[in-house]
Amino acid sequence: MKDKQHIVISGDFIAYTSLSTDEKKILEQSLYKLFDQLQEKFDTFSRLIKGDYLECVVPDPANGLSVMLAIKTFIKSLEIEDKPENNRSKVFQTYSIRLAMGLGTLDRFDIANNIIDGDAIYRSGRAISDESTHNKERMVIKNTLFFSSDNEELTFNIETILALLDHLLARATSRQNEVLFLKIMGNSEKTIAKQLSVSQSSINQHSTASGWNGMDKSIRYFSHLLSTLN
Repeated sequence: MKDKQHIVISGDFIAYTSLSTDEKKILEQSLYKLFDQLQEKFDTFSRLIKGDYLECVVPDPANGLSVMLAIKTFIKSLEIEDKPENNRSKVFQTYSIRLAMGLGTLDRFDIANNIIDGDAIYRSGRAISDESTHNKERMVIKNTLFFSSDNEELTFNIETILALLDHLLARATSRQNEVLFLKIMGNSEKTIAKQLSVSQSSINQHSTASGWNGMDKSIRYFSHLLSTLN
């Protein structure tokens, strides 16, 4: 019997140092709420490391893209104070976080002792390290979503999709990202409209403008490709 495959998502906040102490606290508190929601819906295990780095184990690889996009849209939906004089702050508002999915086995996964070890987390961690902009004077952001596996064809297919999703999300507003997040988490437009106290047609407009149809098809395609692994 082949070893069970997991996806581990590693996340590195972009321009984290541009945030004030209070903003960092708000971000941290919000992330722990997100972690609870992801655990409830996708049975994930998430942890925050040193404030600006997160790791999330997705036991069912078919849910990997849903979880990645939920993290991305949730963070981009947060209202961060605008600081026109701070270019790094603008970079955070636009890109928010760099995320990498690593597909592979986990030799040790012990939630009680906070241990995650194995190929999946090595892959996601390496992908993040290769793209890090920490301590770099000039920040050149080309992509923020990555995928790594030992299957070259699968990796190529998924990274192609991620490049297109990256392009969509970089242009989505905070409200559009909020709508996208709620849709990824399985809420209907009627429910979202009620939750945000707006009309259902407004939610539909936000969905259309942010490219939800393409995102939804990408999630379904990813789920189909990964569903046969275990």
